[in-house]
Amino acid sequence: MKLLILVANVLVWPLIHLALAHLFLRFPGAYFGNDSWLTRKRRFEKDGQLYRGALAVQRWKGLLPDGAPWLGGMSKRRISGRGYADLNAFLIETRRAEAAHWCMLLCTAFFYLWNPWWGCIVMTFYGIAANLPCIVVQRANRIKIANILRSSHYKTRSAANPCQQLHKMNITSNLLSAMRDIGDSNH
Repeated sequence: MKLLILVANVLVWPLIHLALAHLFLRFPGAYFGNDSWLTRKRRFEKDGQLYRGALAVQRWKGLLPDGAPWLGGMSKRRISGRGYADLNAFLIETRRAEAAHWCMLLCTAFFYLWNPWWGCIVMTFYGIAANLPCIVVQRANRIKIANILRSSHYKTRSAANPCQQLHKMNITSNLLSAMRDIGDSNH
């Protein structure tokens, strides 16, 4: 019986991750076009300072895997371009990924059906460890991108070379730095 529980624990998590990732990739991007109650910016995030400072997301986010390309989704390791449409598409993907990881985390409750109490604790820790870092990275990246997209300078940039136009308009070094960070983005 213990072997069966162990096998179930080892096999069910990957199935949950793959099934939900596949499902969320099938939802139209328009479904994630705006922040929902789940993905909206929170006051405690202090406009991303929580992620830049206390959590030091830039230091460790490169260690996280990006499973979306395996299933035909958009890679979140690098933004395909620096144009408004590219950043907006990336913003949508951060919402999609965050919602998917919240759902994966909620699936921890399924493991309570067959595990002893200590197994439930282990599965809960796994669910948090496997999904919460991904959620944090999505939120950190979304705040950066949203700030860039809200910039009136960015909205009026030239379609030909947005990075060069940004530089010409003397956009603050913070925005340019944020764009570089997003370009090095992961997961």
